[in-house]
Amino acid sequence: MNPIITNSTNEPAVILRSVAKRFGSVQAVRELDLEVARGALVGLLGPNGAGKSTAIRMIMSLIRQDSGELRVLGGDALDAKDRIGYLPEERGLYRRMRVGEFLIYLGRLKGLPRQGLSSRVESWLERIELPGVFRSRCQELSKGMQQKVQFIGAVLHEPDLIVLDEPFSGLDPVNARILISTVQDLHRQGRTIFLSTHQMAQAEQLCERVVLINRGEKILDSTTREVTQRFSPRAVEIEPLAGIHAARSALEAIPGIESVKAAEDGRTAVLLVNERTDPHAVMSLALAAVPCRRIEIARVSLDDVFVRLVTEHGGHARQPVRGAA
Repeated sequence: MNPIITNSTNEPAVILRSVAKRFGSVQAVRELDLEVARGALVGLLGPNGAGKSTAIRMIMSLIRQDSGELRVLGGDALDAKDRIGYLPEERGLYRRMRVGEFLIYLGRLKGLPRQGLSSRVESWLERIELPGVFRSRCQELSKGMQQKVQFIGAVLHEPDLIVLDEPFSGLDPVNARILISTVQDLHRQGRTIFLSTHQMAQAEQLCERVVLINRGEKILDSTTREVTQRFSPRAVEIEPLAGIHAARSALEAIPGIESVKAAEDGRTAVLLVNERTDPHAVMSLALAAVPCRRIEIARVSLDDVFVRLVTEHGGHARQPVRGAA
């Protein structure tokens, strides 16, 4: 593998300024502003039909924007194609080709020398836990295995920018974990990674920054840490040893508590804290007032934020039209 990448320019790897794209009567992307810094791992999130894949196809120059400015690695994506690795949402292999032959072919297309290429392919197959399939035909592999082969094809040439469109879709938990670990390794090497997904758990685990779009518009652009801090409820969760009913009066007497609500599990109480009170101080007072099994500040998940913001901004995205996912 190459050493950590250094860049001669501070210009972001991807820049979109007021980019718009329409398909007939459907405005797939509208006035989208987006930057992906070099070496960053950024997630593009949104429901089906939100415009994620349209944005990615424009970044890859598979389709052209109607208006706005778009730059990739300092210029047009077509000029930097050998420095970009792309895993499209639409999966596809030359099904009758053997796996090794297929990956060697992709490597040659990206300018890799033939010498040592077979060994590089074998090494990647081992790394992503596909040993022994070098001579297998692509059509003989399961869908999950085929997807991992396509992933290798996207990163085999060690690109500066890796663009992944729904990379975890259809993978079982074991293979998803393998792919997540590999993406993290590539990021640690300094690769710029831009991925589109509607799977919030993977995005929360992987991405240092997330961009959420709905109906073609950007409605959130922030670091993952800032998102959880911004949207986390002012609440403390506590599981009293004596049960919620016995502990309720003592909990309600704590200064700064607006209400005490029973959680769905029937064992945990949620203490809503007013804006003038520090939740950590409430935790200390609650521990002193009520013996408990567990107490912690409630945390919001990226999935919670996703549902809340999409609902606030007009609900679920439109049904996608052909080419405008």
